[in-house]
Amino acid sequence: MSKTEKTQELAAAKAGMDVKTARKYLGDGRLPSERKRERTWRTRPDPFEGVWEEVRQQIEVNPGLEAKTLFEALQRKYPGEFADGQLRTLQRQIKRWRATEGPGREVFFAQKHVPGRLSQSDFTYMNELGITIGGQSYPHMLYHFVLTYSNWEAVTLCYSESFESLSEGLQNALWELGGVPLEHRTDRLSTAVNNMSDEKEFTSRYEALLRHHRLEGRKIQAGKANENGDVEQRHHRLKRAIDQALLLRGSRDFASIAEYKEFLRLLLAQLNAGRRERLAVEMQYLRALPERRLESTKRVKAKVDSGSIIYVDRNAYSVNSRLIGEQVEARLNTETVEVWYAGRKVEQMPRLRGRGKHRVDYRHIIDWLVRKPGAFENYRYREELFPTSRFRMVWDALREVVPLRANKRYLAMLQLAAEEGETRVDEALRCLLEEGEISEGKLTVEVVRGILSQEASVPPPTHIAVAEVALASFDELLSGGRETEVAP
Repeated sequence: MSKTEKTQELAAAKAGMDVKTARKYLGDGRLPSERKRERTWRTRPDPFEGVWEEVRQQIEVNPGLEAKTLFEALQRKYPGEFADGQLRTLQRQIKRWRATEGPGREVFFAQKHVPGRLSQSDFTYMNELGITIGGQSYPHMLYHFVLTYSNWEAVTLCYSESFESLSEGLQNALWELGGVPLEHRTDRLSTAVNNMSDEKEFTSRYEALLRHHRLEGRKIQAGKANENGDVEQRHHRLKRAIDQALLLRGSRDFASIAEYKEFLRLLLAQLNAGRRERLAVEMQYLRALPERRLESTKRVKAKVDSGSIIYVDRNAYSVNSRLIGEQVEARLNTETVEVWYAGRKVEQMPRLRGRGKHRVDYRHIIDWLVRKPGAFENYRYREELFPTSRFRMVWDALREVVPLRANKRYLAMLQLAAEEGETRVDEALRCLLEEGEISEGKLTVEVVRGILSQEASVPPPTHIAVAEVALASFDELLSGGRETEVAP
């Protein structure tokens, strides 16, 4: 500006500075930013100068120690010497030391993804989203599959990190995709990776699954979740997308599991729609699917014990008493357990989640319980023999009214439920309980049979009878029982 204006005074005025300052900058030949000196001195005493060597030694030995932990330790060791507001000062000093003198940090190397080469998968818990089915809490997981090049993804609903869930989820994803990549990477899942031995990298069942699809298996190093980073990152983004879709939907409750599965299917289709171009490139390099899927079912031989119970995968299930002493085959699917005998499926029940659980169906053993009513009192699985809360309420009432015959009478009602239908008997018990006063004569299987024979006259649970109220009684109440005088 000094070269475009006639005088330095005019140039300085337009630049918004004093003419003397302008002459000083012109004479120096440096910009103002170049004249500024780096500050190397402290503006106030270092409160940690006396203990810094002690702190430095601690973080050298244990690099994972946080500044807040060290600060609290100093406050305990030197009471009254360090105020809470000085924590930030210590944090800055430790940060500076780590950046200039501390150990080198782990370097993460960005990977180049090749079309059709690598897929990753993992399980993720969904409980944090608060999804309910029919108003009831619904704890579950998703098996999550991702192609690292196109980020195409697929999910399968499951309840545990079992091999059946892994096999079902992986095959669902590959058949939906319509092709097979070269490699598949998982974390160190115990259902897939042989973590207890170095002789075999993968379990025999997982190796068979990979071999059937001509997939080359890969596993991450122990404690290195970042090696499965694509699917880990997709976990976060998928949950966020599901959460946003639930907010738009206006409810986290679904009428059935099938409705929830359809919700997930439509959401995944929407997410994958934006990856069509990269997926089209990837599809050119995928290998063909095998002719058929590999069976995901786990087959276990089990002998039916004298209590009509089989033990499968460390859980107990009841079967029909006709099978006592026989050896059956239990077929474990992701959601069900099938019991096969002599080439026929004789039972199917929901699969229990976890270990040490039991599922006893009263229909399997009720005929023998009726003959041995004394066994009911201390039966190990007695709580399983109350199909609904009304059955439990009737048994409690029987114990009060006829304690010596409570077991026999209740088991007779339970046998009636097995013969006539649990829902019908439950409705009859509702009518019985709603009558109010419970007496010995009312709590009998004959009374319940009588109610069932008049089923057409049984009012539904939604029917509420409200007695008509005489409005004149309110006038009497307000007048304190005295007759109200009416003015002539």
